[in-house]
Amino acid sequence: MAGTPRVLRAMNDRAALDLLLEHGPLSRTRLGRLTGLSKPTASQLLARLEAAGLVVATGTGADGPRDGGPDTGGSGAGGSGAGGSGTGRPGPNAQLYAVDPTAAYAAGLDVTPERVLAAVADITGRTIGEHAVPTPGRRAAQPVVRQVTAALDGAVKAAGLTRSDVHRLVIGTPGAFDPTTGRLRYASHLPGWHSPALLDELAAALPMPVEYENDVNLAALAEQRLGAAKGHDDFVLLWNEGGLGAAVVLGGRLHRGFTGGAGEVGFLPVPGVPLVRHVTKANSGGFQELAGSQIIPRLARELGISPVPEGPYAEVAAALVARAAEVDSGAHRQLLATYATGLATGIASLVAVLDPELVVLSGTALTAGDEPLRALVEAELAELAASRPRLVLGDVREHPVLRGALESALAATRDEVFNTLTLR
Repeated sequence: MAGTPRVLRAMNDRAALDLLLEHGPLSRTRLGRLTGLSKPTASQLLARLEAAGLVVATGTGADGPRDGGPDTGGSGAGGSGAGGSGTGRPGPNAQLYAVDPTAAYAAGLDVTPERVLAAVADITGRTIGEHAVPTPGRRAAQPVVRQVTAALDGAVKAAGLTRSDVHRLVIGTPGAFDPTTGRLRYASHLPGWHSPALLDELAAALPMPVEYENDVNLAALAEQRLGAAKGHDDFVLLWNEGGLGAAVVLGGRLHRGFTGGAGEVGFLPVPGVPLVRHVTKANSGGFQELAGSQIIPRLARELGISPVPEGPYAEVAAALVARAAEVDSGAHRQLLATYATGLATGIASLVAVLDPELVVLSGTALTAGDEPLRALVEAELAELAASRPRLVLGDVREHPVLRGALESALAATRDEVFNTLTLR
């Protein structure tokens, strides 16, 4: 078939680029073994990618198996690297190659009611610039477009770049933009983000493609790519920080729902608290009232725990939960046990409907409890749920929403840049 050799070259090129991203600098011999290509073919491939501006030579050195075991890569490789002994493993002077980090850049934003945090990463995934802009609040509302551009420009400047260098931007917010109306739903606490013209205004102000995603979905993406859910196709991530939410991944893909509202479990009816009625208005009830971060300070006061620090609910809850996990006292044990029961009650409903392989606990009000909290939730869940999913703590602890936004932007950027250049 006409064009088949070109398509095969493109497939090999992309496989090589993905391996270089995964393993870091590799020699021709090692890359050949991993791809199953002969050393001459791997050499041609690297030369092609270097000419396209996607790969750079990074010096010399040995790059044998990273796991310390025997190199049992594909059978297509042959010979030895420069300075090799004929064993098929590169010698100490083998030329190493890596993805050129300057080939493209992507950006992510994490939006909360308190601040807009932006970061820029090069195509290898390394974060090279960050910047945070505090939000002025409801009384001194600043246009959202100005907040977004200020945060992005600060991160771009910190990276030594300009806006035009960024290929793609992914913005993570609470709630979700309804695909039928373009309006943000399920996030009444985010001032200024509910204008029906907002997406058009942002598109006009920014020179790159912009995508929008729910913040908890992005935290799940970060865990799927980099953390506790890596290698799992069916899992639920429960998030508790500023608010209580969940992300659902089925068959390896995020399930967003018809209006983007899948995972808005704060509204979930659960026993022991009032039903949430008129959910578009700020009110109480539901799973959020049973296990949200705002109940932790109240519970601590009821149990006589003091002092209860002041500050945002998420920070106070994380501090109290961390303390309860460390201190062996009756009140602290009771706080942790009550919190675990509330969490397990809502998780049991999710498990009954979705039957996931894995449940990941994420967000500071959950991860602060570490193994003591996880074990208590697991024990409660064993009594409440028919199935037994693994229950784990999230591994991505530093800005998981921002990391997920970057991972999402990088995936699309790599597809665009790698596929465009390798198919020429």
